Amino acid sequence: MLNIVVCIKQVPDTTDVKIDPKTNTLIREGVESIMNPFDRYAVEEALRLKEQHEGKITVLTMGPPQAESILREAISMGVDEGVLLSDRAFAGSDTWATSYTLASGIKALGEFDIIICGKQAADGDTAQVGPGISVHLNIPQLTYVKKVEKLENDLITVERLIEEGYEVIESKLPCLMTVVKEINEPRIPSLKGMMRSKKAEIKKLSASDLDVKAEYLGLDGSPTQVVKIFSPPHRQKGEMLEGEVSDIAEKLFSVIKEIK
Repeated sequence: MLNIVVCIKQVPDTTDVKIDPKTNTLIREGVESIMNPFDRYAVEEALRLKEQHEGKITVLTMGPPQAESILREAISMGVDEGVLLSDRAFAGSDTWATSYTLASGIKALGEFDIIICGKQAADGDTAQVGPGISVHLNIPQLTYVKKVEKLENDLITVERLIEEGYEVIESKLPCLMTVVKEINEPRIPSLKGMMRSKKAEIKKLSASDLDVKAEYLGLDGSPTQVVKIFSPPHRQKGEMLEGEVSDIAEKLFSVIKEIK
């Protein structure tokens, strides 16, 4: 019987991303939030593993109270329970502090066999939190997984995407894997699942509920901080050079000389 933990994140809808120029952080107030798209594939893969091998799935997220909505969405898809890590002490966490807090939350849940994450978050695009969790927990990490080939006798075999194609690797359990969208097609929640998610009790944990060091949490515990963030300026319209090849070459040479 498998004990699976899926780490998910609430992110702003990518069409509504706005940046506060004073704090260099994303403006989340008044912006529609969704479950990180890559995390939907992680939830689906957990459900498929449970259907094949039986077990329990716990979804875990760190965020403000409103992040509870994505836990309920995951429950409507079929997971067993949701856990929310929420505390002002977690605010401003970089990827290191985030992975430390999530790993501490996973420890608080008890034993586990597999942790599944989406390959990256749509708002940060770092792909660092999943691997970071594995480091804090001192377990193997399998990144960019496109297919789970086999799971038996405390061993898992997967295909992971690489630039030249894919590679097949094997790992002992417990382990963590991050998945890509090629791994599956997330299911649509059933009516029964949606009704169940509304009644589900979401477990909430604060910093005091975890075995953590306060100096490792939030903005103060983050080794990296954003100095400046901005939207790139719109590109100016390019100039089209027309005419004979010799004339175009001469004009282009003149432009290059001006740039220098």
